[in-house]
Amino acid sequence: MAVRRQSGSPAGVDIRAPLLEGFEDILTPEALAFVADLARRFSARVSGLLEARADRQAAIDAGQMPDFLAATRSIREAAWQVTEVPADLWDRRVEI
Repeated sequence: MAVRRQSGSPAGVDIRAPLLEGFEDILTPEALAFVADLARRFSARVSGLLEARADRQAAIDAGQMPDFLAATRSIREAAWQVTEVPADLWDRRVEI
């Protein structure tokens, strides 16, 4: 598919989908500039997270079992209780 550039769109923003009627109401130059700014600002962070995800998956594929984060140990090991189930939840005619 050919890459088309919308007139007035920020540098580096290419529309890679058919430009249907009404798209200009959503993909305004301001909206495209906002998305472009987000992409530029968080690109390195997203790349790092994707790399960490691939590393984690490789460890799981190699047989390492997933585990809870050490930082949440106190939550898991604490003695805590929940309140009783409300009466309306015991009535099966009432669905959430």
